[in-house]
Amino acid sequence: MDERDTALDRAHRHATTWLHALASRPVPPQATVDDVVDSLGTDLPDGPTPAGDVVDLLATACGPGLTAMPSGRFYGMVIGGSHPAALAADWLTSAWDQNSALRSVTPAHTAVEDVTSAWLLDLLGLPATGAVGFVTGATTANFTALAAARTQVLRRAGWDVRRDGLTGAPRVRVLVGAERHESVDLALSYLGLGAPEVVAADDQGRISSAALTEALEAGPGATRAGDAPAPTVVVLQAGNVHSGAFDPFAEAVDVAHRHGAWVHVDGAFGLFAAASPAHRHLVAGYERADSWATDAHKTLNVPYDCGLAIVADPAPLRAAMGMHGDYLIQSDAGDPLDKVPELSRRGRAFPVWAVLRALGRSGVADLVDGFARHATAFADGVATIDGARVLHDVVFTQVCASFGDDARTREVVRRVLADGTAWMSGSRWHDEAVLRISVSSWATTDDDVRASLDALRRAADV
Repeated sequence: MDERDTALDRAHRHATTWLHALASRPVPPQATVDDVVDSLGTDLPDGPTPAGDVVDLLATACGPGLTAMPSGRFYGMVIGGSHPAALAADWLTSAWDQNSALRSVTPAHTAVEDVTSAWLLDLLGLPATGAVGFVTGATTANFTALAAARTQVLRRAGWDVRRDGLTGAPRVRVLVGAERHESVDLALSYLGLGAPEVVAADDQGRISSAALTEALEAGPGATRAGDAPAPTVVVLQAGNVHSGAFDPFAEAVDVAHRHGAWVHVDGAFGLFAAASPAHRHLVAGYERADSWATDAHKTLNVPYDCGLAIVADPAPLRAAMGMHGDYLIQSDAGDPLDKVPELSRRGRAFPVWAVLRALGRSGVADLVDGFARHATAFADGVATIDGARVLHDVVFTQVCASFGDDARTREVVRRVLADGTAWMSGSRWHDEAVLRISVSSWATTDDDVRASLDALRRAADV
């Protein structure tokens, strides 16, 4: 007990020192991998080391190699920061050490998961009867929801994939927009569905409803009247990773369903537009889809790892993910393990409940609106820089800018990172080098945006 208390006390001290330093420390790391390895040492000790000393070594060796991702000036990826209530709840989650797979074994977490799931469905305007699986991130959320899709569309075609596998199964046709996130393709690969069919997107990255209609009409269908349609999945997107744009859900969902397709929405960060009255129009019609994926560790700012797989009809999800074992104490009401790929799983619902309880309905809307407001401020600021231009309509939380030719844009990215005030990543969009700004942290303030724009102006003075 004394050793544990000492280790926890030292961890608390190091954690608070780190958090207090975020306001003033450079955002990029100040040490390389080799530097950290040298500080840690490479020889495994022959004997034990006191737990408190281990914590001290870890913190002091790793500190210079940490990126200030929880800072209000990190815009490199859509990853959020840790809200205070969620961070504290996550500490409790580790201390409580619950394997949250079974309802009757971990009733505290199951109760929190049930309440949190209902809150999420309500906030997002999704079917109240839907199932919510708490998984590791958006990639796994896509995988989980698409596994349910695969199970259901093959079942409609008379094939039991759980029993018979994919060998000899009807081909599952998957259509995606040209600017979907690559994690969708990865999930399809995991599921043995292969590369998807790509449908044209417009200049903002939104799937073309006309092109989707044409592709569905040109594809394989029923051969005789009354036959079931060919197994088909359509993947739509809420929040393009470069432009922030949203697919035209109302049109796309309707045409997909007319052709018997399952519709999945990848909304890693954009799904929470539905929680804001000011931005809900961006997802109009998406509630008629069949499944959705998002990240709580993005918009909701809970610690890693926490993705959300949501399926309107729980049956296909349970058919794809559920398992039974004689040693498992299972509930007739269903268990959390029925909705996720894992058996061993930390209590991910605890920090999600905490941030929702702390913010409330209006607080979540304010959080989403704040991200979008800061993104607009960035776009307005970029427009004042000589030679710079924003490459898309700024509708949500993403801003991509060019500073002339590719060479100058890359140099601006290099210089802004070297400055250390903020982190803005380079990318490539529409065959052009871009500087990409993603706003997703509760900690970002107006002062952070001003300081970051000042750093960007210095970097652009090439």
